[in-house]
Amino acid sequence: MSYRGICIGFVSGKGGTGKTCLLAGIAAALAKAGKRTLCVDCDTDFRNLDLVMGLTEQSLMDFSDVIAGRCTLEEAVTEHPAQRGLFLLNAPVRNRERVVGAEMNALAAHIRKRFDFCLMDAPSGMGDGFALVTAAADRILLVAEMDPLSVRDAQRVAMELDAFPSGAVRLVANRVRRPRFRRAEETIDDIMDRVGLPLMGLVPEDDAVLKALKRGVPVTLLRPESAAARACRDIARRVNGETVPLPRAYR
Repeated sequence: MSYRGICIGFVSGKGGTGKTCLLAGIAAALAKAGKRTLCVDCDTDFRNLDLVMGLTEQSLMDFSDVIAGRCTLEEAVTEHPAQRGLFLLNAPVRNRERVVGAEMNALAAHIRKRFDFCLMDAPSGMGDGFALVTAAADRILLVAEMDPLSVRDAQRVAMELDAFPSGAVRLVANRVRRPRFRRAEETIDDIMDRVGLPLMGLVPEDDAVLKALKRGVPVTLLRPESAAARACRDIARRVNGETVPLPRAYR
């Protein structure tokens, strides 16, 4: 079967925004909806997507092996045992071979022919991994918490993404807690204005995410009825082109 897949980069300004867990939850939701979905860890310093997905022992090859020709893409990816159509391609432990943006872009072109979606997990900040993801991605989801530091860092990252076409970069507000907004006298619309991006989704703070992380299972598979899992499914539907309204409780 031939695919014309879409590569979506997940980026953040600061660490600890929950970006990797969010990516895994959205990817699992896409796979459950019948979309062949590949997750690519692009953090060559502190890879952890394999831990979040519970595939540490199964995932042996990485994207540098594919780029260098040591194995095929099909040999390097690992399918999740609990969800058909959900795959992982790991990052190398260290970027010793100095994979560059042009090589990652060529790999992404190869991936698009074999998957419906490729979700690429960039390390926080704007280092080498960020450059690899932005060189290869068609779209970007910028993940931020709603504290002032995270919002300011998101503003800085958004400025670096201005080469993407209009609408290709969206904001995801993660770990949303309404009392925080009331205390800070901020609303989601205020934060969208400050970051300068349209909103793709809101994910409430939810203990189910931590439980899923400890188990090494995406939250949409472990706790499908949790608030975070529902939010991930909504984002997955929007990524897939559906019109899904944002929850009123957070606007």
